[in-house]
Amino acid sequence: MSELEPFDSPFEGPNDPAAAPGDNRPVFSVSDISQALKRTVEDNFSHVRVRGEISRLTVARSGHMYLTLKDENAVLDGVCWRGTVGRLSVSPEDGMEVIVTGRLSTYAGRSSYQIVIEQMEVAGEGALLKMLEDRRKKLLAEGLFDEDRKKDIPYIPEVIGVVTSPTGAVLRDIMHRLRDRFPRHVLLWPVNVQGDGAAGQVAAAIDGFNRMKEGGAVTRPDVLIVARGGGSLEDLWAFNEEVVVRAAAASVIPLISAVGHETDTTLIDFASDRRAPTPTAAAEMAVPVRTELIAQVADDGARLQRAIHRLLQDGARIIDGLARGIPDPARLAQEATLRLDDRSEQLLRAKDVYLNDLRGEVARLAGGLISPAGQIGRKSDQLTAQVLAWRRGMTAYLNERSNDLERQSLRLDGVSYQRVLDRGFALVTDDTGDLVNAASAKHGQSVNIRFKDGDVGAQVVSSDGSTPPSPKPKKKPADKSEPDSDPQGTLL
Repeated sequence: MSELEPFDSPFEGPNDPAAAPGDNRPVFSVSDISQALKRTVEDNFSHVRVRGEISRLTVARSGHMYLTLKDENAVLDGVCWRGTVGRLSVSPEDGMEVIVTGRLSTYAGRSSYQIVIEQMEVAGEGALLKMLEDRRKKLLAEGLFDEDRKKDIPYIPEVIGVVTSPTGAVLRDIMHRLRDRFPRHVLLWPVNVQGDGAAGQVAAAIDGFNRMKEGGAVTRPDVLIVARGGGSLEDLWAFNEEVVVRAAAASVIPLISAVGHETDTTLIDFASDRRAPTPTAAAEMAVPVRTELIAQVADDGARLQRAIHRLLQDGARIIDGLARGIPDPARLAQEATLRLDDRSEQLLRAKDVYLNDLRGEVARLAGGLISPAGQIGRKSDQLTAQVLAWRRGMTAYLNERSNDLERQSLRLDGVSYQRVLDRGFALVTDDTGDLVNAASAKHGQSVNIRFKDGDVGAQVVSSDGSTPPSPKPKKKPADKSEPDSDPQGTLL
């Protein structure tokens, strides 16, 4: 760094109390000094790398990040603008030892200087390992590495999703191994596997595969392989970032991590469902060997056939052994036929004997029974006699009733008012049919006189012989011959 020539003797001039009379050197204002310092610092420290420990880390609401870098003797303020914060390859933390790259600048308002950070990396493998261990313990405590979260890898996947760089040898190794073992359809999600933004791309690829819908235009993978070749701890650091580890732990699709060589370990290995020591080994985990599978199926088929043949042979031997203890079926059938014939004959003879016994018993019982025909004849005679007796009694009863009826009819006819009329009497009634006698008769009253041979109308006259008015037409009395009229009249 060169000396600042205008400030070699800032107080040597005419205004300097210690200056000799006649000093004509210029006098600078505070702003002039600040601007001169700013130009000098920025011109001479436009690109520097500074190592120190982070402290007082703050992220403002604006998104800008402020921090202090320190060592055992000094401190240096630092600022990282919002657009640069998202591109940093590491997530800064208090106490982390880092190497930052940027430019120095001054801040005249506080007479201070600071570094404007453009890049940041962890300083030293020891610091990286400490940060890695702290992060591992944190994620372990959250349960992201639990064994019960692990999913089984499908035996023969239809589609395999690969997250890796499209230009490296890793993809060629995986494809070559798959073709040798069991060719499958492969979907590649190209990402950067190192440097700024690599962690975000890997996490987005894992999440993108999981967001694919089953049965969509592009078939969703059955298993994922996240792969990268070997490298230093710094080269593999993207696979230690929380965003990648959380994406792997949240993956619904079974995931195989194949980052680095066999001795390399990253945090994604703990969150994945299976860890492969190399990308080639990941392809071997994803699919079986087709030729070996075919041979295994053929061998299993042959063993199954031999087992069935052996089972049938054992069954045949058992049947043969049992058959030796069983008599000849034809002979058994003949003996059974003879027994059947003998018992059939016995049954027929027994039937005849039984029927003969029944006939004798029936004859014996029939001898003590009265003939049904005789019983019917006697009962018929008894019934005939009863019918005749009934008829005679009924005839006598009807004759007696008929005689009584005739006698009563004669008596009734003898007392009928009609017989009285026949002897010369007459029946006098008013218009209503009521009887009229001398006491009740009124002068001029119309009456009806019934004789034995018919009715005539009349009018009552007074006893002095005066002629009454002409009689009114008389209402014909009701016909006494109607069924409901009294045949005896009202004489009685």
